[in-house]
Amino acid sequence: MQIEIIIIAVIVFGIMTLGGQININQMISDNQMLFLKLKESDWDFFVRARYGNNANPDVLFNKRIKNALIVMVLAFFFMIQDLNAVKILVIFVLGVFIFKMPYSDIKKFYARHMHEIDAMLPHYLKSLEILIQHYTVPVAIGKSMADAPEIFKEGLQEMIDAINSGDDSIEPYMEFARKYPVRDSMRMMRLLYRLSLGRQERKQEQILTFSRSISNLQQKARETRYKNRLEKMEGKTMSMLITTGLGVMILLVLAVMQLMG
Repeated sequence: MQIEIIIIAVIVFGIMTLGGQININQMISDNQMLFLKLKESDWDFFVRARYGNNANPDVLFNKRIKNALIVMVLAFFFMIQDLNAVKILVIFVLGVFIFKMPYSDIKKFYARHMHEIDAMLPHYLKSLEILIQHYTVPVAIGKSMADAPEIFKEGLQEMIDAINSGDDSIEPYMEFARKYPVRDSMRMMRLLYRLSLGRQERKQEQILTFSRSISNLQQKARETRYKNRLEKMEGKTMSMLITTGLGVMILLVLAVMQLMG
């Protein structure tokens, strides 16, 4: 009898959802400010790193909320009989798991491609350095946007808009660094801001400091890439040796068993 009640409850829930009597999207929209407190600070960056600027992090975040709520409701229907504190805890943990799973997957993607993504910023700044020698920093950033990595274009446009609106503080630069938390982004944006404040007679000296910092950052990226390649090769070699050793041991055991037979 219990399974029949559960099936009927699930069917009714599905019909009411499709018919609009239960609108999960509207509920999420009405409580958006509450749900945004659950949003990870680096979610937007991970989404852009994975899918590009065409993806909407807010839409994908709302989808995570929706999936978690649906799973929790369905789990509630399955456990509605003899509901107790333990089952409520299980429902809550299941909802958290479904909510966190997409974030964990996209974070793993970033971890696998971390060095490629981190290398984009110093590569872009190296090209920006040439323009800074002839233009002010805001003008150079504006002229560099066409050749900038796709992932950074939205943040660069927001930075330029803030500067052009009269904000001459460090905040537009720091906002960019917070939006794209790649390796040393905070330090590089501080250097870029100081370069924008420099007097013309000290500009060449500051550009040299900026250039050295970028070169050091690129060197770090190369060293990390080579280290990862070496570790990957060592791992493959170790796996091959272990596999070969196990194969030889199995053959020896089979040979001994055959002789004993």
